[in-house]
Amino acid sequence: MRVVTWNVNSVKQRLPRFLPWLDQRQPDVVCLQETKLADDAFTALLGDELASRGYQAAAHGEGRWNGVAILSRVGLDDVVNGLPNGPGFPHPEARAVAATCGGVRVHSVYVPNGRVPDSDHYHYKLAWLSALRDVVAAGPEAVVVCGDVNIAPADADVFDPAAYVGHTHVTAPEREALAALQAAGLHDVVRDRWPTERVFTYWDYRAGMFHQDLGMRIDLVLASDPVAARVKAAWVDRHARKGTGPSDHAPVVVDLDEAPDGDIGPVVPPPSAPRTRKSVKLPQS
Repeated sequence: MRVVTWNVNSVKQRLPRFLPWLDQRQPDVVCLQETKLADDAFTALLGDELASRGYQAAAHGEGRWNGVAILSRVGLDDVVNGLPNGPGFPHPEARAVAATCGGVRVHSVYVPNGRVPDSDHYHYKLAWLSALRDVVAAGPEAVVVCGDVNIAPADADVFDPAAYVGHTHVTAPEREALAALQAAGLHDVVRDRWPTERVFTYWDYRAGMFHQDLGMRIDLVLASDPVAARVKAAWVDRHARKGTGPSDHAPVVVDLDEAPDGDIGPVVPPPSAPRTRKSVKLPQS
């Protein structure tokens, strides 16, 4: 079973790339974030195209912002939108959807950004992660959390830790909240498989960050013991971030039980000329 997570940053904008990518990579389960479509618009845009490819879809959206979905061709049962008892800002947002696919409980999540450390949105982010942990801890045993968690788990997951000082995504409380989620019994399968490799999943559109490989690893696949034991390959599909009109995120691909493309490495293709000098400021600085 091939499981993928991808923040598409507007599925409507990405459609000319998304459907050919589905045909090429043939994933069995796809977790999408930032779909930016209400549910009826998602169905109108993608329903027939997905059905013709054998996918069922569970979408939880709200129009211009946020939005998550799960696509599956191995079953889609017990769909739950949102986080039970989860916080809002001020109202619940379309940031989580869960379903059982091929015997695995799958969560597609788009964790709040946090905006500025110690802001109201930052505390909302921490509370949201705590609510997600409660949901995962309640079971079942075979579970995978896929999505844009808006946290780099460690300094190795950003191109230069010094560049991120004073920004969200790298602060101790955020990393502690992510570690608490993982303590519910989840493995970061990409990092477990590639413990020392340079692996990023997000590159800002500005300042040539992608071409210099100045990125972050904030899109994760977190799997419980029974699922992590089945992993045969885990990699970032950097091809999907290249070319015209990409998302600023690349898909993360995890193969369970068998690896159709082999254990092909952490990033495919690897960057041709990553910038190693660290005298680079973030574009938003």
